[in-house]
Amino acid sequence: MLTYISRRLLGLLPVFLGITLISFFVIHLAPGKPTDIQTSLNPKVSYEARVRLEKLYGLDKPVYIQYLNWLKRFTTFDFGRSYVDDRPVSEKIAERIPITILINVLALVMILAVGIPLGVLSAVKRGSFWDRFTTIFVFIGFSTPEFWLALLLMSLFGISLGWLPVSGIKSLDFEYFGFFGKVFDVARHLVLPVSISAFGGLAGISRYMRTSMIGVIHQDFIRTARAKGLSEGAVIYKHALKNAMLPVITLLGLSVPGLIGGSVIFESIFAIPGMGRLFYESVMSRDYPTIMGVLSIGAILTLLGNLLADIAYSYADPRISLAGKEEL
Repeated sequence: MLTYISRRLLGLLPVFLGITLISFFVIHLAPGKPTDIQTSLNPKVSYEARVRLEKLYGLDKPVYIQYLNWLKRFTTFDFGRSYVDDRPVSEKIAERIPITILINVLALVMILAVGIPLGVLSAVKRGSFWDRFTTIFVFIGFSTPEFWLALLLMSLFGISLGWLPVSGIKSLDFEYFGFFGKVFDVARHLVLPVSISAFGGLAGISRYMRTSMIGVIHQDFIRTARAKGLSEGAVIYKHALKNAMLPVITLLGLSVPGLIGGSVIFESIFAIPGMGRLFYESVMSRDYPTIMGVLSIGAILTLLGNLLADIAYSYADPRISLAGKEEL
C-alpha cells in the first residue's frame, strides 16, 4: 500500500507541473497586464514609471524565466506577494481556504447521504412511480445552471420568504451571539450555498448509483444470496451495495474538480469570502501571483482527490488489489 501511494504521489508530480505550466502561460498570454490596471486610471503616470513598475514585478523578463522563478519560489512554499495589496499570497489563501473546504466537504456529504439512497431505491423499485419521479429530478439537476438556481433560491428563501440570508458567512451582529448562536448563524448562511453546490452532483451520483445497482442485482451471486434465504435488506445493502459502489467511487474522485470550480460561481453570487471568490477577484485585477496560488492549491486538491478515490477502490472491493494496479 505504502509503495503504491509513494509511486502515485511521484506520478502526480509531472501532472502538477504540466497544469501549472499551461496555467502560467495562458494567464500571461491573456490581454492586459497588472500594471495596466494600476496606471490606466492615472493620466499622470509616465511611460517610464510604467516600465519601472513592470521591472519591479519582474514582468519585463521572458515568460519562461518568470515561470522558472515562480517554480523556484513554489518549492519553498512561497507563492509570492499580491500585486493588489502586497500581502503574501499564502496568507491570503490561508484566510480563505477553510470556508471553501467546509462548503465542499458539506456538499460532498450531502451528495453521498442523499444521492446513494436515491439511486439504490430507484434500482430496487425500477419502473415504479418513485423511479420515474427520481428520473425527472435527475434530468432537472443535470439541466439547471447553478447560477440561475442560486438566484432563484435567493429570491424565494432570502427575499420573498425571508427565511435564509443571501450573502456572506455570518450576520453583522455575529460577535454578540453565544457559541450555539454563532454555529446556528453560520449554518443558516451555508444552507443555500451548500445545497446549490450539491444539487448537480446529487443528480449525477443517484443516476450512476441506479445504473450500477441494476447491473449488480441481476448477477448470479445475488441470486445465490437470495436462494440461501437472506432477507432482501441484507442482499441489497450487504452484498449488492458494496459492489455497486465501485463506479460511484470513480465518479466521486472526478467530481472534486467540479466542486472546487463551482466555488468560483456560488462564492461570487453569495459574496462568501472563500477561495473561489478570491480567484475571481484576482482574475479581474490581473493579480498573477494570487491566481497561480489558487490554481496550484486547486490542482493539488484535485489530484489528491483522485488518489483517494483509487485507494478507496481496494476497500470497496478486496478483489481489486492496489498491487495489481501498480503492476498495470
